[in-house]
Order: sequence, then C-alpha cells, then structure tokens
Amino acid sequence: MNIVLCGMMGVGKSTIGIKIAELTGRRWIDTDGIITARYGRISDIFEYYGEGHFRELETEITREFAKQDGLVISTGGGLVLNYENSELLKKNGKLFFLRASLQTILDRVYADETRPLLRGADNAEERLKGLLAARLPVYEHVADHIIDTDDKSVEQTAAEILALVAGDQP
Repeated sequence: MNIVLCGMMGVGKSTIGIKIAELTGRRWIDTDGIITARYGRISDIFEYYGEGHFRELETEITREFAKQDGLVISTGGGLVLNYENSELLKKNGKLFFLRASLQTILDRVYADETRPLLRGADNAEERLKGLLAARLPVYEHVADHIIDTDDKSVEQTAAEILALVAGDQP
C-alpha cells in the first residue's frame, strides 16, 4: 500500500512526504519532481506546451508509480483533479488530503515565482482563492483522510498520518 499526499500548493506535501519516507524507510516519489527530471521545468512546460500537456504527463507518471507498492507519493496540486489519476492511486494507496487555510498557503507560496498557476496573476490571493474553491470539493471527495496542517510541525503531521496508516491496516 502507498501513502499518497494530495492538496494545494504550499500545504507541505513534499516536506511531509520526505519526513514520512525517513520515518518508514519507504521510497518517496514527488510527481512534480519526476516530471521536472524527465521533461524540464514545470513552468516551461506550461509556457511552451500548455497546461493540458502537463496534465497528460501527470497521468503518465501516475500510471507508472500507482502500481508500485510501499511508496510515499507527493502529488502535484492538480493531479487528483483528474478522475483517472485519483482512481489509479486509490487502487493501491491511501489518499491523505493535506488541508491548509488560504492564509497559510499564501504565506508559504507568495514569494515562489516558480508556481506556474500563479505566474502572471495580477492578484495571487484571488487566484489562490479561486483555485482553492474549485479544488477543495475534489480533494475532500477523493481523500481517505483529511489532515489539517495549519499550526502543525512537519513531525506532528507525519506522525498523524502514520497513526492513521497503522489504524487502517487489517
């Protein structure tokens, strides 16, 4: 079984994924990191090929890693919005929606110009608010567990996830 972390940019999917991998000895996969290593910077993919092409690459990566076992998978913020991706991940994994408030997300990503969905936005807060409103129902629907990350350390969040994983075991 895989541990799959989903949620908006800036909620801690990568940092928490790394911590869970350290604590469990599992292999950590970051879908955005795999895409970057294979195809180049995500912001360049968006600019030159469009968001649709990027989403196709996400599905390709999901197909490859969802069938493996014992992974910690940190997904890109929009990956589970694709029904095929979320279904593939659920076949062999537990999905954890890492939830954070709009203010927490803004505080974490405001200065990060590598975020393609915020690039060129006149008002990053309004753009994030719109993304959050559109994505929140999907994240909540696909998640096996919802984990609030506001005011929690990486260690606290990882421990909460691992306790839930242990509780889900037969």
